Amino acid sequence: MTTDRKQMNDKPNRYARILRTAAALLLFGGMFSRCASTMTPQGGPKDTIPPVIVLMEPDNYTTNFKGNKIYIEFNEFVQLKDQSKEFFTSPAMKKKPTLTIRGRGVAIQIRDTLLENTTYALNFGSTICDNNEGNPLHAARYVFSTGSEIDSMICSGYTADSYMADSVSKSFIYFYIADSLPDTPGYDSTIFNRKPDVIARAENNGIFIAQNLKPVPYRIYAFEDTNNNQMYEAGTDQIGFLEGTCNPAELPDFAIWYDSLRMYPSAEPQLYFRMFTDDVFKRQMLQETARPNCHQAMLYFGARNPQIESIRFDSIPEEKVIYDPQTVGRDTVALWFNLPAAELPDTIRGEIVYYKHDSIRQLVRTTEPLKLAWRYIETKEEERERLKEEKERERAEKAGETYTPPEKPNPFKFKMPTTGDINPEQHLTIDFDYPLVKFDSMSVRLSEVSETGEYTTLPVSFERDTANMRRWRIKAGWKEKLKYELLIPSGAITDVAGQQNDSIQGSYTALDHEKYATVIVNVKNKGEDDTAKYIIQLTNAAGALQQEKRDITQGKVQFNYVPAGEIKLRIIEDANGNGKWDSGNVVEQRQPERSELYANDKGEDTFVTKANWEMELDMDMGQIFAPVTMQSLIKMLDDREEQRLKKLEEERQKKLKEGKGQNDQTQGQTQSGGMGFGGALGGATSLRTNTFNQ
Repeated sequence: MTTDRKQMNDKPNRYARILRTAAALLLFGGMFSRCASTMTPQGGPKDTIPPVIVLMEPDNYTTNFKGNKIYIEFNEFVQLKDQSKEFFTSPAMKKKPTLTIRGRGVAIQIRDTLLENTTYALNFGSTICDNNEGNPLHAARYVFSTGSEIDSMICSGYTADSYMADSVSKSFIYFYIADSLPDTPGYDSTIFNRKPDVIARAENNGIFIAQNLKPVPYRIYAFEDTNNNQMYEAGTDQIGFLEGTCNPAELPDFAIWYDSLRMYPSAEPQLYFRMFTDDVFKRQMLQETARPNCHQAMLYFGARNPQIESIRFDSIPEEKVIYDPQTVGRDTVALWFNLPAAELPDTIRGEIVYYKHDSIRQLVRTTEPLKLAWRYIETKEEERERLKEEKERERAEKAGETYTPPEKPNPFKFKMPTTGDINPEQHLTIDFDYPLVKFDSMSVRLSEVSETGEYTTLPVSFERDTANMRRWRIKAGWKEKLKYELLIPSGAITDVAGQQNDSIQGSYTALDHEKYATVIVNVKNKGEDDTAKYIIQLTNAAGALQQEKRDITQGKVQFNYVPAGEIKLRIIEDANGNGKWDSGNVVEQRQPERSELYANDKGEDTFVTKANWEMELDMDMGQIFAPVTMQSLIKMLDDREEQRLKKLEEERQKKLKEGKGQNDQTQGQTQSGGMGFGGALGGATSLRTNTFNQ
């Protein structure tokens, strides 16, 4: 979803913006520049108050800064935690300042050469904590300028997982002054090649407040710091970007407050980042080959979707080689040899013709030799068994007895539940270790067992999975509540290694819809001109996929056999109609496909299903996929926060009913700030002036 900034950027109120900026500077700057004294608690509840700043040298918001030392003193002894991932500077310094405990304060040594006429901010995150209880001083900042002015513009935003449609915590936001960057339409390597001018960081709720900006256009990027190294790693970290440029002086006004539950500042978001995992450039090449067993070889490529023109072997006919991709990106390929083991040489030689990246990243047709060696290596357990058999054979021969070797276990392997419930809409699935060369389906018997114990033979069919050639589905006309017996006789299945199955038996019961819920969705598209297709996913409360319906345009969509409990509905706008959600690409400046959570008129996005119960919902795609505005974003987060707080209260009441008392009530309120985020706004909006030392 591309944020519609034209709709988000209402005409600003200059006077209100001045007040907004002044309030924000007082809010964050006051925690350093003002002093306050607090009484030492005598007994009572556990100390939850963070340290209070009583002295700063030099003063916060110092201009014409020339030194390299800063000292911050507190009203109590403090400690430093998680400096490497919490403490950062804006803009980034080549050599990070060192933080050292000195008395009741923290001494900061600047080790880098500072730029001229530049506003710097030292962001401590939750690094500074009191020494006794470890209470962190959240959002602490020290600001100074090497010039005569402090950059004072601020803006806010929200970082969200573009697929899961939920917040991304602790993301870094990089601001680049647009005038200093080249304009290359269709190709943007800024985040890989440039250092940002200003850095901000989102809190656990996905909300960030960026400060000390200039009133100029910026290119803005956000990335999830998965490895806590404060560096963007393509293919590992999620990333989001705004199209075009953004001037903080032209954004609509927003509110800032202190979230008293989470214990850090929050705000109404002006900007919206839809985060996705970008594909890092990988050089296409055949990296490795292997032959793990006699009938199988593996090809490992450096990048996804290799362009393979041909694969041939000197000793194996082309029609006897089965090509079997093992991954979605097809960068790992299995080759199966449909020949008896005696006809397969220890070393198979051949060649592959494919397209490989050269030194300038161009794909060129390449021919490379293949040498696939394999030899049987006896395991220690097999060696012990062999030696044991030899001793038994010698003993029998000395005694004049006939030696009968023990029966070897059948090497044929499969994965299939042999008991349990079966969903009539999904059928049975069976996975094999090797591709099959024979499946005598006519010999398979599926019997329906009546309540009186009578057996009726049913027709049964077999279907190979289009994405996995070693996966098969056993399909039949399953009827609810009835029992079924399955028999696959010995030798009905043969794989490429010549291995055959022993008798396979299964006993199943078809699901009873009365024990499950039914969810009906009435889909309304955007109008006559709406040719888009949608994917509707039914998930559990944690967002894990349970069922999925594709190629939806409009009309009734029904989910059957939904377990009782909490569910959510995720909708994907399948722009290219390929039946899946597609990620974005920051270099190509391509946003990911939109994915949204369904919410009713009350803002509820989580619903409770019950056994033998039908739920019907109306889904208007015009509303769900309407352009995102600041107002719509605020409403969505407000609604989610309301639901989050409601759930917290329900959990608190439940604990009280269980007899855990008032202590658990207090503990639950204290711990709520660390719980998962559903939204940034709503009930927790009180400002604690003592915390900000005002």
